[in-house]
Amino acid sequence: MRLAFRLLLLPVAGLLGCTPSTPQVSPATLLLRNGHIVTMDRDRPTAQALAVRNDRIVALGTNEALAVYAGPETTVIDLAGQTAVPGLIEGHGHFLALGQSRMVLDLMDMKSYDEIVAAVAAAAKTAAPGTWIQGRGWHQEKWSTPPVPAVEGFPVHDALSAVAPNHPVVLEHASGHALLANARAMALAGVTSTTKAPAGGDILMGRGGQPSGIFRETASGLIEQALERWQASRTPEERRADMQRQVTLAAQTAIEHGITSFQDAGSSFETVALFKQMARDGQLGVRLWVMVRDSNERLRARLPQERVIGMAEQRLTVAAIKVTADGALGSRGAWMLDPYSDAPGSTGLSTVPMAQIAETATIAAETETQLAVHAIGDRANRETLDVYAAAFRAHPERSDWRWRIEHAQHVSPADVPRFAQLGVIASMQGIHATSDAPYVLARLGPDRAASGAYIWKTFLDAGVIVSNGTDVPVERIDPIANFHATVTRRTRDGSVFYGNQRMTREQALRSYTWNAAYAAREEAIKGSLSVGKLADITVLSQDLLTVPDDALLNTRVVKTIIGGKVLYGS
Repeated sequence: MRLAFRLLLLPVAGLLGCTPSTPQVSPATLLLRNGHIVTMDRDRPTAQALAVRNDRIVALGTNEALAVYAGPETTVIDLAGQTAVPGLIEGHGHFLALGQSRMVLDLMDMKSYDEIVAAVAAAAKTAAPGTWIQGRGWHQEKWSTPPVPAVEGFPVHDALSAVAPNHPVVLEHASGHALLANARAMALAGVTSTTKAPAGGDILMGRGGQPSGIFRETASGLIEQALERWQASRTPEERRADMQRQVTLAAQTAIEHGITSFQDAGSSFETVALFKQMARDGQLGVRLWVMVRDSNERLRARLPQERVIGMAEQRLTVAAIKVTADGALGSRGAWMLDPYSDAPGSTGLSTVPMAQIAETATIAAETETQLAVHAIGDRANRETLDVYAAAFRAHPERSDWRWRIEHAQHVSPADVPRFAQLGVIASMQGIHATSDAPYVLARLGPDRAASGAYIWKTFLDAGVIVSNGTDVPVERIDPIANFHATVTRRTRDGSVFYGNQRMTREQALRSYTWNAAYAAREEAIKGSLSVGKLADITVLSQDLLTVPDDALLNTRVVKTIIGGKVLYGS
């Protein structure tokens, strides 16, 4: 009887299409097949196929092993040998500013001041009188010819004022740490030859002691306040529509470049409120991790209520504070231990008093919030590490703080071990090294440049977690160009900028995935293609780990998948 019963069962199993060794699983909603899948998971570095159910990865393996996950409703994508990597994470950018940069004059690729003046003249012909003309992205060190006349190498406003006498013009420097305003904008701001710059800023003066139009660091606020007054004259509906469009454009741009998560380096509570509403309405697109930038008074009052983790199916997290300790190297605003080689009378600018940053650190510690301080110069980095060390000593019961220094571009070799000892994350941007290279030697001299400028490999060798990003819109949000800069250190003219600091291919990809997720306390759900993690995937036309250096920049983003849904690419 038992034998007959067993014989009867065999054809039934065959009819069901399974064998005792074939597991029964629920169908996947998405199945990627026939690919080169680089997981960044050390337990399973590569795979051929990947299965997703709803927004989570449920299996990785061979085409044959994962065939069981294909059901009648499963979307099956044949990668045809293309490379899939964990969804790329923009580790430091300015989200709303990225959207805004799509709505103003793009000056980043212009080669001379004359080109910029011509672009403003064209805009003035179509803009209603009194309308502000805005632009961003110019950098005097990257022009083919220097501006004449000039102050400290920066252009003066005269030509802008001549072509747009009835329009206030404000053009933001590529670094975001200076701006150029014309005469009309300065008049609306009440700036004259006797105007004093606020602490942490400079108004550069031109001929006859008159304002040149260049406002550096905190002094930019004088012009920005005048722009804000004009913006306030518009209806609340118009202003909100502009902000929503900026969010939409920023998300669209990020997704088109393979970015699945974006770490926003500083937004106000008002902007956070917009992010929350759009997240609730399913309008955010990319995943956002936000650093709040506001006064200490407002942080203390509002942060405990405004913090949020993984809102709207992990679309929005607000769990960090951003502070700016100094300026940028290009504008000579980075706060240095020793004077600039090309400006011996200056060591840069401390844009926020360190005592104030120490108070912010106390707020961050009390609310168990990550702190992220912008520090570019070696003095700013050292002072920030001092603040962090004091905060950590005050709470010996805590560990794993994951506080960050944003940029960490120019660091004294003596301070490198402190990053590792304190567990401070170096949130760096690969593209800055090759973009800034033309003027780094002039600003720092060869000794400081060689020992402390953009020292990615030195940090990694010391055991420091380094995350990557572009600082968009300071640079383009292009992760391929950024990856190329990180692993080659090759500048536009083909020269190599301190090649001993290059990352390996694996280190560079990890800096854009797992390390960036770790820097936001999100490595449990992001940063690698592992079972149980979010199905955030970037599909590339080439394998970044093996393609020759000369072919890296030919790599295209083929698909961007967020939460198991293809948001870019067919």
